[in-house]
Amino acid sequence: MDASEFRKRGKEMVDYIADYMEGISSRRVTPEVYPGYLRNMLPRNPPTSGESFSDIMDDIEKNIMPGVTHWQHPHFHAYFPAGNSFPSILGDMLSDAIGCVGFSWAASPACTELETIVLDWFGKMIGLPRPFLHESGEGGGVIQGSASECVLVMLLAARHKALKQLKGKFPLMEDGVLLSKLVAYSSKLAHSCVEKAGMLGFVKMRQLDVDDNYSLRGHVLERAIEEDRRLGLIPIFVCATLGTTACCSFDNIAEIGEVCARENVWLHVDAAYAGNALICPEFSYIIDGIENVTSFNCNPNKWLLVNFDCSLLWIRRKEMLTSSMTVDPLYLQHKHDGITLRLYMFIDDIFQHWGIPLSRRFRSLKLWFVIRTYGIDGLQKYIRQHVRLAKLFETYVKNDARFEVMGKVTMGLVCFRLKGPNSLTAKLNHMINESGKLHMVPALINENYVIRFAVCAQNACEEDIEFAWRIISQEASTLLTARLSIESIIEAEKDEQIDNNQTEADDDVFPVFQENFIFDQQRSNLQRARIRRSLFMRMVSDPKCYNPKVLKALCLDKRRSRSSSSDEFKEGPREEE
Repeated sequence: MDASEFRKRGKEMVDYIADYMEGISSRRVTPEVYPGYLRNMLPRNPPTSGESFSDIMDDIEKNIMPGVTHWQHPHFHAYFPAGNSFPSILGDMLSDAIGCVGFSWAASPACTELETIVLDWFGKMIGLPRPFLHESGEGGGVIQGSASECVLVMLLAARHKALKQLKGKFPLMEDGVLLSKLVAYSSKLAHSCVEKAGMLGFVKMRQLDVDDNYSLRGHVLERAIEEDRRLGLIPIFVCATLGTTACCSFDNIAEIGEVCARENVWLHVDAAYAGNALICPEFSYIIDGIENVTSFNCNPNKWLLVNFDCSLLWIRRKEMLTSSMTVDPLYLQHKHDGITLRLYMFIDDIFQHWGIPLSRRFRSLKLWFVIRTYGIDGLQKYIRQHVRLAKLFETYVKNDARFEVMGKVTMGLVCFRLKGPNSLTAKLNHMINESGKLHMVPALINENYVIRFAVCAQNACEEDIEFAWRIISQEASTLLTARLSIESIIEAEKDEQIDNNQTEADDDVFPVFQENFIFDQQRSNLQRARIRRSLFMRMVSDPKCYNPKVLKALCLDKRRSRSSSSDEFKEGPREEE
């Protein structure tokens, strides 16, 4: 493809993207496909000769779009917002065109310097103290790919710092012995990436209980640290969460920070979703105690109109590692003053040693485009609109006696459930998703099965909320009517069993099966439902938060038999090959 055809096809692609975004509401929000659908639609081998761009685009609509879950759809209320906007798309287009690899200042000075500037901008927007900013000379930040990377890198940094200090005290002790003593903490509602970071970093991770508001409190952490110190363990790291995945609750940063400061423990705050709302002054209270925080991350690619990936991470200067800092010879060709030279040596150290990859994309462009296009006022208006719509949905739930809201509705997420056994809410979520009219995912909060309703669409409005509640209410009415019918059948069976001196049947709406599972409505389909679970139960962003007892996918080339547990399957004996 030469420049001439690129101009033509590029304009066509912009039109296609604009048409897709404007007409997305006419598409089904979730796909009706099964695993492996695409392999059957595409050739088994790559083409020998190049194909025309028109043919490729034809296959987009014919093969790709049928398998897309439309995160920008006005009826998509699952997971969390996937930030996107035209300015962000344009910024990414330019980044792709420049195609630089910004692993150091000399590799692309604008890439390095713009990232430091927009991180300072954003840090000021959300109220981070001066020690976190590049311009202070005391702190700094870097763009990572995801909050999972941020948490892992900070755990590794805390581990490195602790081991370095311990080696100074115990120079003859093996690193492996010291490593086995380290322990870290989070709440039990922290994202699964925190637990995964502990596994990857070979650091014990304790998950602590939360209070009635699903918040980790200081006294709980303090007690855990005391217990571990008595056992000879060494506390090194705490990951607090602002906006938990399951219900958007907030750990008490002020209390936790005081404990960490007193115990000399690294405190990282994961504010991937909720941190974006800090641009609104009315939410600044959630970072009370930020002066005792060591590192902080938030994701504009979740709730601030920046497309994935763009996770921002800040660290206080006093915690930064500089032992491996090197001077790029190209620096010496520029007549920087001594302060500027040290600054960019420091920036290179951050970029090269505070992330997993060395190579870096020019991600700051799209963030810069979005901040300049909307301004602080426009972004605040966007956040406040989502919060207002979430509160509107909350009123619908509270005004219906069949439902209850779980947890406080502070930002753009509402967790609700049908009153009664977990099976009712699970079945309702299944029915709604199967309809293709809405998409939501579940969570488990203190063993309660809830449905998460997230306000996600960029241009979400009251009509979208009203539509969603109408669908939810209708499906609930259908479910509860069917439940009464099934209960009457169960009661009749009970009477018959009693007459025959048999054991009474279970009086739950879905007999025999555990209440956490999703089943087909008709009794004749209950057995089939055991092995044909909904695809949506696998479409979750945090396996730890959502239903952990889902059925395994049916594997057609293996025979399966019932296990001793009523909620699992195990493979039966395989035939000899």
